[in-house]
Amino acid sequence: MAPKEPAVLVLEDGKMFRGHSYGLVGTTLGEAVFATGMTGYQETITDPSYARQIVVQTAPHIGNTGVNREDAESRRVWVAGYVVRDPARRPSNWRSERSLDEELMQQGIVGIQGVDTRAITRHLREHRTMRAAIFSGDAALRTDRELLDDVLASAPMEGSRLAEEVSVDEAYTVEPSEHGWEGEPRFTIAAIDLGIKAMTPHRLAQRGVRVHVLPATATADDVKAVDPDGFFMSNGPGDPATADAQVRLLRAVLDERLPYFGICFGNQILGRALGFGTYKLRYGHRGINQPVMDRRTGKVEITSQNHGFAVDAPLEGTTVAPEERYGRVEVSHISLNDQVVEGLACLDIPAFSVQYHPEAAAGPHDAAYLFDRFIDMMETTAAAAESTPSETEEAK
Repeated sequence: MAPKEPAVLVLEDGKMFRGHSYGLVGTTLGEAVFATGMTGYQETITDPSYARQIVVQTAPHIGNTGVNREDAESRRVWVAGYVVRDPARRPSNWRSERSLDEELMQQGIVGIQGVDTRAITRHLREHRTMRAAIFSGDAALRTDRELLDDVLASAPMEGSRLAEEVSVDEAYTVEPSEHGWEGEPRFTIAAIDLGIKAMTPHRLAQRGVRVHVLPATATADDVKAVDPDGFFMSNGPGDPATADAQVRLLRAVLDERLPYFGICFGNQILGRALGFGTYKLRYGHRGINQPVMDRRTGKVEITSQNHGFAVDAPLEGTTVAPEERYGRVEVSHISLNDQVVEGLACLDIPAFSVQYHPEAAAGPHDAAYLFDRFIDMMETTAAAAESTPSETEEAK
């Protein structure tokens, strides 16, 4: 193995961690966050929700099973930088096609290895996520003041509009027949790609749903053009306070009483559409071991999460949405770690959302029932429409 270049991780409060290069040698800037998953590193780095973030893996051994084409959750690696303690010297798995180090280098991702990721995680947990940079090679040899000045000149995550940057440019369709479903599709949905993971339309297609994936810039006319039975908004990066266009689109959908399901960013957009605010968490929830309670059933789910923002909604009881035309709403799920809102359920319109990943790749499948709940909602809405006389029939 070739010798590695010197590298340093610099946080905006001046804290520095020195190690050696991993992946591409160079400089990268982003928000330092930690992810607690002990597996699924390839799914993590290809999750568009991590755009412009430097991910610190709390698990010490990373890269053991290499990288393959099948496990990627999107078309490329999205992390801004990658921080590991002990990377595998060589991968050992029958599905491996190349090493993680080679993948990061090929995709131009600057990383650092040989640092105490536990200490970094504790520092971020106690102080907050913050702007950061990884410098390796000659860039790491500059003075500490010069390195810190570069970090302080970078953009914070607050106010960042990133969904349009990670979304697809052109719409595409995922057919149920491509994922083992036999027979005609049960329903058709329009899914807005705000940073969607590949496993999400896969899980829906497995259940007989035709998924039209639309860009983040899609309009209400684009949604109507696919004649959907339901509407979905995906996970994605950035500050939900910047998603005004998506909030307007969702309100247009809710006004038509089209069934809605949102995850992660889609949960925050539903919160905003209903009139609630959003706020930045101190260090966020990232990993595949986050406990959440479904308040309707009392069931505790272990969930996959990746978010740094949350919805500011009343935790107790049922409330009328600030946008009163949408009626009553309740917080359906909460985090058992810090009582953060993890789900919203509308009681007078067909809409609900969660702040975590029910597709869970990698991760637990405790929340897979939410896809079935969405299908049940579309079935109920369709049945109600069939039983209600149309305006033409009433005129007769």
